[in-house]
Amino acid sequence: MIKWTVGRRGLVRIMPNRKTRLKAIIFDVGGVLIRSHSRVGREKWAARLGLDSREFEDFVFNGESGRQVQLGQKTFEAHWRWLGHHFGLNEVDLAEMRRDFFAGDGLDESLVAYIQRLRQAGYRTGILSNFADDARRVWTEQYPFIEHFDGIVVSSEVGLMKPDPNIYQLAAERVGVKVEQALFVDDFAQNIEGARQVGMQVLHFTDPELARQQLVAITGVT
Repeated sequence: MIKWTVGRRGLVRIMPNRKTRLKAIIFDVGGVLIRSHSRVGREKWAARLGLDSREFEDFVFNGESGRQVQLGQKTFEAHWRWLGHHFGLNEVDLAEMRRDFFAGDGLDESLVAYIQRLRQAGYRTGILSNFADDARRVWTEQYPFIEHFDGIVVSSEVGLMKPDPNIYQLAAERVGVKVEQALFVDDFAQNIEGARQVGMQVLHFTDPELARQQLVAITGVT
């Protein structure tokens, strides 16, 4: 098997430890399984609020309130009420902003289908996601994919966020393998580095088709 990690020039192919057999693949959700295919809605509201669209997006997800949500210290609903107050929006405008913010998101169904094939081939599959308290509802009702995973770790449920080393250990435990027997797939370099530091094999998700090719090369599953 081939192992991939992150170096100074991006994704680096390195030789695997032949004594370590890959048994599980653990996936991030936002930016991997669920991705933003259009940023029109976010750009619209950033312009209305006089903000840079990327800064606006980062503020919603990773500002102080957003981090509290991901750590389970605040509910998703409370976070959006806070955003409405922060930006001075009435209930109608806040509801519109919230719809627009997520309108461009979509589930990568082909990746989910590939994950099913990984399970059929004998690999354990897991989720490790920095996500709000509505994670399981969203992944069951809006984007139904949760049934295809053997172990699930949601940051808001465990009070830990990537790249905390302990959350990677927990993710490996949930799928029933040692950390070195798991491959972690994530779109953020710092989260990939966190996994690598605890001994996980890693794949930095930068492009859907490239990631698929890399997974095929690593696992042998087409």
